[in-house]
Amino acid sequence: MSGLCGWIGQDGSVTENLQLARRMAGPLARFDGSVVEAVAGRNSGLAIAASGDNKHIYQKNGFLLALWGRANFLEPRLSQLARAEGVAKTLADDWRERGEKALENLTGAFSFCILDENTGEAILAIDRMGICPLVYRNDGGRLVFGSSADAVNLHSQAKPDIAPQGLYNYLYFHMVPGPDTIYQRQRRLLPGEYLIYRKGNVETRKYWEMRFQENEKRPFQELKQDFMEVLRSSVREAVGDQQVGAFLSGGTDSSTIAGLLGEVSGQPAHTYSIGFDASGYDEMEYARIAAKHFSTRHHEYYVTPDDIVSAIPQVAAIFDQPFGNASAIPAYYCARMAKADGLSRILGGDGGDELFGGNVRYAKQHLFSLYGQTPSVVRKGIIEPLVFGIPGGAALPLVRKARSYIEQASIPMPARTETYNLLERYGSREVFTSEFLSTVNPGNPADLLNEIYHDSNAVSLINRMLAFDRKFTLADNDLPKVAMACELAAIEVAFPLISDEIVAFSLQLEPHLKLKGTKLRYFFKEALRGFLPDDIITKQKHGFGLPFGVWLQQHKPLQALASDSLSDLKSRRIVRSDFIDKLVGQHLNEHAGYHGTMVWVLMMLEQWYRQR
Repeated sequence: MSGLCGWIGQDGSVTENLQLARRMAGPLARFDGSVVEAVAGRNSGLAIAASGDNKHIYQKNGFLLALWGRANFLEPRLSQLARAEGVAKTLADDWRERGEKALENLTGAFSFCILDENTGEAILAIDRMGICPLVYRNDGGRLVFGSSADAVNLHSQAKPDIAPQGLYNYLYFHMVPGPDTIYQRQRRLLPGEYLIYRKGNVETRKYWEMRFQENEKRPFQELKQDFMEVLRSSVREAVGDQQVGAFLSGGTDSSTIAGLLGEVSGQPAHTYSIGFDASGYDEMEYARIAAKHFSTRHHEYYVTPDDIVSAIPQVAAIFDQPFGNASAIPAYYCARMAKADGLSRILGGDGGDELFGGNVRYAKQHLFSLYGQTPSVVRKGIIEPLVFGIPGGAALPLVRKARSYIEQASIPMPARTETYNLLERYGSREVFTSEFLSTVNPGNPADLLNEIYHDSNAVSLINRMLAFDRKFTLADNDLPKVAMACELAAIEVAFPLISDEIVAFSLQLEPHLKLKGTKLRYFFKEALRGFLPDDIITKQKHGFGLPFGVWLQQHKPLQALASDSLSDLKSRRIVRSDFIDKLVGQHLNEHAGYHGTMVWVLMMLEQWYRQR
């Protein structure tokens, strides 16, 4: 994945500290072969593993700075200095002059650290959308950090003890959401956040957050013109001077990127699509429509069950904590095609849904919210007594549906988004051993959901959900999924649809332009009408879904891998043995697609343990 790592607050010779910094950077360079550069003092050290314009490092008079990623300065004067003297020196000088205000000038995808041996202070920061992560551990007199927990754990004083709450949250979310990690005493910076370390104490602050301007009214044509300009600018910036291709699922986002890539590069774009020979899972038809429309150099690969068996241990190992999004595997095979073609960077279409209102659940939650807008006297005095008072109503389809709607609509947000959560459906006491449950807080996921959902200035439901998904869907899930899949394929990835320019544009859109009734991504689709094929604009949302549950019932090697993994997981005394037996012996036969998700989540947990 490339990245940076280091520490402050542990004495040693400069030579010893350089050796430790390089050793910590090993996991960051293991797949793409990035060159590691390290600097150190007598009380600190840092290293960065990256290539080309992603690596920036500076050291002078006990002041150490490293920046990983593609950062830019908003102020023209600083941009000119960066071109002449380098990003690292420009940021170092700006920080010395203005301190934390220097963060306001930074834009792009980056993480950086500043270590000042003269004062014993340190600063860590990551970009606004959380594309370039940072993990840290504070032991009072020492701060250790890295782009991956694997790097932090290689510090001589780190103790990588598993956090039971992290395991619980993994089964709930199918990943471990920040700021927590799978390890005790380790934390992750949240998007748009920075950390100050002084005298053994850590404080985190926001330097940027999503501030929605919900009453900004502008003519549609003016918005469309500005939108197309920022789209082109963002794709052009993501391309840089690299040999670039694009993921192409056939959805709105990836098709837009593919079309713009050809436009800004002046030549047919290289596009890459994954298919599955399984009914209801293959979306290649739409990828081909987009490829033909934009005359791309299109490449396809059909993932097989054997591919899944081969990739599972590799994918589990590439993540620094358990990760249960099965779409990482098709993303890996897609990225591998681009790497084999000699490309150095691939563009992902992630983020459009979470900025412009494209997820199906947004429309669903809008429908539920309508019930809450009905006067209470009508709901409680007329509707509910009527619907729930019909004798034998549970056997009548329409009444049963009405009851389900009322029950779900009566649950407050954001808990309503989790009504289909697998762990909630099974029940934590049915899934976990009693001894494990005694070590965790089962209410922690709900607390985290509430904290993030209500930490927004948005008034509208759609914008609250978008701010919510910026963290849980993007920073915690989709971005690491694609980034780590690309790391495994040894190719760099960029996400032009979540550039700071596009994010700023989306924040100014009126809520109804994102979700108009139940019409998803209303403005985005209308603005691109005529650019995208109509079939792409009107298609139902799909994505790189993996037919794991279906294949699990048919493919013997996949069955053997899952069975072996779940059998070994039993011995860890986290998940109940009788639940695992029931899951694979009964639930999976009842609904392979639904219950196969939990088989996958548990299997990837065991596979991650094996690769530690």
